[in-house]
Amino acid sequence: MTNTPALSPIPRAAFQIGGAVGERLQAVTEQWILPAPFANPLMLEMFRNRDRQPYQDQVLWAGEFAGKYLTHATQIYRLTRDKRLGRHLDWFVGELVGLQAADGYLGPWPTAWQFKKGAPNGAEPWDAWGHYHIMLGLLLWHQDSGDERALRCVRRIADLLCRRFLNNPVEKLHDTGAHEMNQAPVHALALLHQVTGEARYLELAEQIVAEFALPPAGDYVRAALAGKEFHETPKPLWESLHPIMGLAELYYITGNTDYRRAFEHLWWSMRRGDRHNNGGFTSGEKACGDPCATGAIETCCTIAWMALSVEMLRLTGNPVVADELELSLFNSGLGLISPSGRWVTYDTPMDGQRFASAQSIVFQARPGGPELNCCAVNGPRALGLLCEWAVMRRADGVALNYFGPGTMNVPLPSGNRLTLTQHTDYPLAERVELTVKLRRPEEFTLALRIPGWSVNTRVTLHRRQLPAAKSGEYLLLKRRWRGGERVGITFDFTPHYWRQPEKASIYRGPILLAYDGAECPPLDAGTLTLRRRHDRGWLKPWLTVETTGANGRPVRLCDFASAGRAGNHYRSWLPVRFRGPVRELFRTPV
Repeated sequence: MTNTPALSPIPRAAFQIGGAVGERLQAVTEQWILPAPFANPLMLEMFRNRDRQPYQDQVLWAGEFAGKYLTHATQIYRLTRDKRLGRHLDWFVGELVGLQAADGYLGPWPTAWQFKKGAPNGAEPWDAWGHYHIMLGLLLWHQDSGDERALRCVRRIADLLCRRFLNNPVEKLHDTGAHEMNQAPVHALALLHQVTGEARYLELAEQIVAEFALPPAGDYVRAALAGKEFHETPKPLWESLHPIMGLAELYYITGNTDYRRAFEHLWWSMRRGDRHNNGGFTSGEKACGDPCATGAIETCCTIAWMALSVEMLRLTGNPVVADELELSLFNSGLGLISPSGRWVTYDTPMDGQRFASAQSIVFQARPGGPELNCCAVNGPRALGLLCEWAVMRRADGVALNYFGPGTMNVPLPSGNRLTLTQHTDYPLAERVELTVKLRRPEEFTLALRIPGWSVNTRVTLHRRQLPAAKSGEYLLLKRRWRGGERVGITFDFTPHYWRQPEKASIYRGPILLAYDGAECPPLDAGTLTLRRRHDRGWLKPWLTVETTGANGRPVRLCDFASAGRAGNHYRSWLPVRFRGPVRELFRTPV
């Protein structure tokens, strides 16, 4: 590569994630990943039945289901190393690659409709989009397992795309329509080029970028370089984030700074204009420039935002991006997955109710796939992405981005292994006790993320106070580590706010607080204190705090992820009175 990322995921890292995130990982594995293909055999059988008549009745994006499922399941396997899950994924990949056609096609559409407009009723199947997700899932599995079946399958898809569209004066990928979806293979092709070195894959990826400028496609590069906000681009839909991710990968390969500038501009624009108070993304499945807009916050949109943010963190090494991933994970991410792990939402609203996606977008279900829809196969990736950003490699050492109970064991370039163990109740409590262990002493930098919301963070090494840690930056601990060191971190949990006229969102650390009911009594920021409670009951919230309302009566709030879990209404925009200055981290764009 011409350029290297500032931070890199560590594929051979080993994790033991505790707390609520660990519990949800186990629940998702047991209740969704392992049974899903058997409860929904259409996930695989749609490929076997592609040419059977009468042709299958299916949604235009049905070909994505297997790939999205494999992507999140592989990432969760990296976090848990559950042996049953490993055997299950080996079986699933074998079944999937065995359904590839002789020419490399691995979609659900009959021969006459493949990569073409004019499917039933003149529709535009998201055929290249479905192949992109399969390519991504198989590449992740190959990276982790070394499974050559997976890589061969991806190469055959890429070879088919090259034969069909590369330097073809008659037919372009652009001609398949549904551009924000069907141009997504640019991302997978760039990743595949880095694995194989095959020049054709890079050539087709750059050809697709050139086709961004053909109307009515997204024109992501030129629009971004001209300073347009993402919501002002021709295709401000969430699916566009996947082809945009290809720009970061192409920057590493080619060194073309236009790719990097466009990517960074679009990420910051999205954060300003369309990331909601709960870490969710878009309103009504597209960007509108108003993070307080009340349109549906679709699960797939939030997952795409988190995946894009992992790319941004890799590219820039900016810890503010990791703050965003933490915000999304602990709030919208956990909130969109049911406590049972069995289902996810379609919409995880700021105020309202949560419904299983199988209820709210049941139109996607078909015989043989009663639970299949775009969000069901995608939502658990909110957890799975943690394997890529929790701990990352930097040029001089390791960056620790994720705080929470558990252990991370990572290989160092020297062959040494580093073990980081966190004894903590974070993010429920502000104190983290970090133990550093090594096989043998070594000098490197341990970079600790200091969240932007933690204004006064105290860090100790062997109980010796270290210089003040700056919020929104990494605290760089460069030393010869011998193993057995103890680092203490105390974060600043002073409440911070996101204000709107006559209402506000309240945060305690990275946790957005919510009122688990329809109408919250008025609160006064000037007298607000948050007292943590320990609730009892089988459906107790992850975090409960009690405060005093403006009328002097007690008001109980809980973490956003737990609000509405019994189907009731909840609110995260609360009636708060302000009489003086308060700590504000987020602001609504004017």
